[in-house]
Amino acid sequence: MASFPYLTLITFLPAAAALLAAFARDPKGELTKWVALAVSGIVLALSLLVFAAFKADAAGMQFVENHAWIPAYHVRYHLGIDGISLAMVVLTAVLTPLAILASWNSIHDRVKEFFVSILFLETGMMGVFAAADLFLFYVFWEVMLIPMYLIIGVWGGPRRVYAAVKFIVYTIFGSLLMFGAIVYCYILSHRFGEPTFDIARLQQILPYQLGLARTAQAVLFLAFAVSFAIKVPMFPFHTWLPDAHVEAPTAGSVLLAGVLLKMGAYGFIRFAVPFFPDAAIRFTPLIIALSVIGIVYGALMALAQADIKKLIAYSSVSHLGFVMLGLFAGTASAAQGAVLQMVNHGISTGALFLLVGYLYHETHLRGVDDFGGLAKVTPRFAAIFMIVALSSAGLPGTNGFVGEFLVLLGTFQRHAFAAAVGGTGVVLGALYLLRTYRVVFFGPVSVPKHEKVRDIGALEFGYFAPLIVLIFALGVLPNIVLSRTEKPVEAYVRMLKRPGDAGRLIGVRP
Repeated sequence: MASFPYLTLITFLPAAAALLAAFARDPKGELTKWVALAVSGIVLALSLLVFAAFKADAAGMQFVENHAWIPAYHVRYHLGIDGISLAMVVLTAVLTPLAILASWNSIHDRVKEFFVSILFLETGMMGVFAAADLFLFYVFWEVMLIPMYLIIGVWGGPRRVYAAVKFIVYTIFGSLLMFGAIVYCYILSHRFGEPTFDIARLQQILPYQLGLARTAQAVLFLAFAVSFAIKVPMFPFHTWLPDAHVEAPTAGSVLLAGVLLKMGAYGFIRFAVPFFPDAAIRFTPLIIALSVIGIVYGALMALAQADIKKLIAYSSVSHLGFVMLGLFAGTASAAQGAVLQMVNHGISTGALFLLVGYLYHETHLRGVDDFGGLAKVTPRFAAIFMIVALSSAGLPGTNGFVGEFLVLLGTFQRHAFAAAVGGTGVVLGALYLLRTYRVVFFGPVSVPKHEKVRDIGALEFGYFAPLIVLIFALGVLPNIVLSRTEKPVEAYVRMLKRPGDAGRLIGVRP
């Protein structure tokens, strides 16, 4: 199976379909909708085949495709996945068709262009996780920004232009820092032979640059780290996120929260720490402190919100704080929990945005106090909302519990105080989610016209059902993910073990 170009098809099939749809005669966009759904479904099927064929006990990249692209600059078309990128690829493949279904009846202007943008976005997201060449990764990183900018700026809410510009300015600032660091890494690689953008090779040789000045290591690490921290987003780089989520259409919020935010954490795992582990170790106390602040701050801000969508946006700041805490705690269990929580957050928060999008489509309201007694009117919707809210709050038996438990357990082994403070985020998370549920669904129907709100039907059940299945499946059988991420996570954690000896730790010789 490995010789078949699965990753090429998974990555470029959406873009190819988008190009064909863009030039097809389809003024109402009906054909484009079906093409987008069909192609995203094929990508999902291919991703599940790769997931099933993936060998959890094998080290290194799998399903590798490696061909010359720009030989003069040693740039290669190099794709490959390990267990961590596999989890992100499958998560992207699951959420994209659900986002398309959620937009089926809610996008009325420039329908064709909207679904073309979704397909291009899927290619960018897949490429980020599948790229095994640093230059190729950067190309996909930048390509992904354009359709998301359009999705927010064209199909968003009243302040969509402001939110889109803020999103792009923050991200491009980080991208420029990362580009400078990438070029310098390419130059450094020349000391060990031909210069290269090969990620695996750079992970071997850059940690051995022990003669590189500590200041230079710190600057290079920070160039990558700031770019990825903006994307996560970590406190205090988070201010673009609430505006983007509030103004984005439902599909944009689902993919932004479900996939794009994970690219930041993925960047730390794949580049910032493996390239400069000694600098990463030196900055670990700062990152842990910012992560804990983000957990508590995000939860408190969510508790104070009147807009449900903004509440979920701030909850993402809190949940991604758990991810970053786990990644820098320095234990395998915390890092495993962080990677699992990346998947869990995509499922649960993606589902929350789908729920709020449905509610807004039916009522054109999304304030917490705009509702009351909806459980009497929409019992199916209320039941699904309860399941998703409890999973986001980390109820045992749901996906959210295992990830947060592993993060806090692993963090407590080395940073007990940080784990204790971060644990308050779990309590606060339950508070803002259950408070919102109580106000929206219990009591009398507060607005007479809400007595006629339509409950979910077959279309909505089609995109909620897979997420509900995943919430319980990963809550009961988390090893579906953990068994595949174990080896790359252990390799990552070894990087954070011994300061000053990172190069020799991974067996690099001059």
